Amino acid sequence: MAESKAAPFQAEWKDPGLTPRQIKLTLIGVMFAMFLASLDQTIVATAIPRIMADLDGFDRFTWISTAYIVASTSVVLITGAVSDVYGRKWLFVGAIAIFLVGSALAAFSPTMNALIVFRGVQGLGGGMIMALSFVTIADLFPPNERAKYMGIISAMFGVSSVLGPTLGGFITDQLSWEWIFLVNIPLGIPVIALFIKLFPNGKKDGPKRKIDVGGAVLIVLAIVPGLLGLSWGGNQYEWSDPLVMGSLIFSGVMVVVFVLYETRISEPLLPLAVFKNRIVGIALLVTLLTGFAMFGAIFFVPLLFQGVLGASPTASGSFLTPMMLGIVFGAAISGQILARTGGHYRLQGLIGVSIMAAGMFLLSRVSGSTTHAYALSSAVLMGFGLGTSFPLYTIAIQNGVPQQYLGIATSSAQFFRSVGGSIGLALFGSYMVRQFKDGMHDNLPAEAFEVVPPQLLDQITSNPNALINSGASESLMGAFAANGESGVALGESVFAAIRESLAGAIGDVFFLAFIFVALAVVATVFIREVPLRKRGGPPPGDRPGSTPDSHSGTVAPESPSSDSPAS
Repeated sequence: MAESKAAPFQAEWKDPGLTPRQIKLTLIGVMFAMFLASLDQTIVATAIPRIMADLDGFDRFTWISTAYIVASTSVVLITGAVSDVYGRKWLFVGAIAIFLVGSALAAFSPTMNALIVFRGVQGLGGGMIMALSFVTIADLFPPNERAKYMGIISAMFGVSSVLGPTLGGFITDQLSWEWIFLVNIPLGIPVIALFIKLFPNGKKDGPKRKIDVGGAVLIVLAIVPGLLGLSWGGNQYEWSDPLVMGSLIFSGVMVVVFVLYETRISEPLLPLAVFKNRIVGIALLVTLLTGFAMFGAIFFVPLLFQGVLGASPTASGSFLTPMMLGIVFGAAISGQILARTGGHYRLQGLIGVSIMAAGMFLLSRVSGSTTHAYALSSAVLMGFGLGTSFPLYTIAIQNGVPQQYLGIATSSAQFFRSVGGSIGLALFGSYMVRQFKDGMHDNLPAEAFEVVPPQLLDQITSNPNALINSGASESLMGAFAANGESGVALGESVFAAIRESLAGAIGDVFFLAFIFVALAVVATVFIREVPLRKRGGPPPGDRPGSTPDSHSGTVAPESPSSDSPAS
């Protein structure tokens, strides 16, 4: 392609020319913006019951979160590409402004539908912030220094996940649910002022690329219906429902159209030649696979503690905190080690993802008799391994592409993780329901099929709600107790069957996640380590016009789409 030939794939880094104080303050601003954007994915969870009480709309309450996630994911790639052409500063300022406007509108939403729309506006700003945060670290620091800061930025996800639900509950109880959105405004305005004053202008040198509007439209048409279909399937609708199937099929068709379109224009939104670099391709594959496991694990660990181990929702949250702190420390420690050891991201990746796989495997062995200590230690081990992977593969991707494609390549990592998480959550959710039903048919006492009314039996075998909802538990046990002592004994057997079936289903989900993570370990074996570039410029053999050597991860100008980095 003409575009590729005009843009040789050389790994370079341009010093922004800031003082240490400017860099430090800019970094603080990025961390604060990242924290606000990621916090709003979790802070709303504990306020949802109060929101439903005020705005009604029980049938749409899941969209309070879904709208944010879909909107933020759909804008990630476009943001990265636009920032490569026009720079990061004013795009970042605009992203925070959009996020704050969405926050204000959400706080004053008169109806549930209005809140869903305004959460989408928030998501647009939040997705732009998250995409630009990782790219900005790459602008501020050369690869050999940025790893430790990338680890800190990655850890903000974990911190927000730990604080979000608790903070949301506190604000809702002490003030009102509107303040979980309004609190963003006094916190975000100083960040905007900081960015306007200190953020590097980031003007792009060389010929200006045009924005691929057609590609931007097609990528939205490919992403949004697919994410909606995955959100609907197995939840609001059956997977066979025409709306779900139509959304997924349309999304698949648009993906094909997008790829064909991008290969036929001179200045594509997503330069596909970037992904022919094997370092980038493998790193994105690993990010996708760990994304499958990450969201599924975070979702099913609380279910394990509440449904199988009998913990209350509050206690379940406290049990989840150590796992999230494992993610935080894993990300921070991994970034520090990567920076101090010269960038052995393949070795660190093998160790970190293997630790994550070990935690997944241990969780796959849970049963009705599993102890809290076993489940907690396994979850912490999994979280720590997951955290170590956050900075590693982003650094590998950034180190394998030229500066002009830094934004789109970095945002691709965030995009692949989000899409992987959406697919994984949908896949694991439907798989768990099927495994639970099969387990109930195997574990339920034979006399239950004779005594329990068919309608009640169908409820018991299709939903473990009796283990989680105290009201449902008392109602079910009362129905059995009406038949005397034999009924009570049968009820206890049924509860034991539900607990064992749920444990088996969750264990099966974690084993499926373990398979995905094991594939990520295998893929990491094939990633090639390239020395991280320093402030002095590219490493030897990385000079413009040179061909790749045994130490370089670049591609020569004469063959921009070759697979030289992996040769």
